[in-house]
Amino acid sequence: MKVFKKLKALVVTLKQDVLMLWFAIKNPATPLAPKLISGFAVAYALSPIDLIPDFIPVLGYLDELVILPVLIWLAIRFIPAAIIAQARVEAENWRAQTNQKFLGYLGAALIVLIWIVVVVWISRFF
Repeated sequence: MKVFKKLKALVVTLKQDVLMLWFAIKNPATPLAPKLISGFAVAYALSPIDLIPDFIPVLGYLDELVILPVLIWLAIRFIPAAIIAQARVEAENWRAQTNQKFLGYLGAALIVLIWIVVVVWISRFF
């Protein structure tokens, strides 16, 4: 039971960090490299497409437990602390003001469209 509580706490923290990164991306003072890392982390967290499909036992969920926290850690490491603090406040204010989910159908369609564009762009090189 303790393992499930820890995993649930980790998921809540990851959701909060992804939302915080979203607000950090929108901040004009955030440097370009952290914006790109944060953008990839947010897109990966919200994307219905995984590097390792979830139906593969153990490995399917391992990417969310390893890749996503590493991306979030990298992004937070390179974003200045003042921007992180401001983005956390903005994320908390947003969550307090709305009960809507962060990603609706329009957001899901946008993420799928981005992945399609990326796959087509990469396929042109191979």
